[in-house]
Amino acid sequence: MQREILKKAQDNLSLAKYCLEQGLYDASANRAYYAALAQQGIVNDKNDHKWVQAAFSGELIHRRKIYQSRLKSYLGDMLIIRNRADYSKDSVSKKRAAQQFAHAEDFVRTIVKELNP
Repeated sequence: MQREILKKAQDNLSLAKYCLEQGLYDASANRAYYAALAQQGIVNDKNDHKWVQAAFSGELIHRRKIYQSRLKSYLGDMLIIRNRADYSKDSVSKKRAAQQFAHAEDFVRTIVKELNP
């Protein structure tokens, strides 16, 4: 299951990059956020953003100490930008979309490195 989730994350990261390059900043911010949600062994049928973030942070950052704490701040910040992209009348700027993509790329790269030492 981890490999399938990681594949989805990598697909979303590729799409976020494409959207960023095409000037589709809201779409890029949205896909970058979903790319960053690749995780290890945490499953919740509800797909609740707060639950996923809390579980990732609590289990994989604090308890197991697998990932660095910067990833926790990425998820919170990325959800804010994703919500702006999807639900606000204001669009995400090119700078914020690029930042969102960079955080997602770092997030996915870090997880790939952990899964494939």
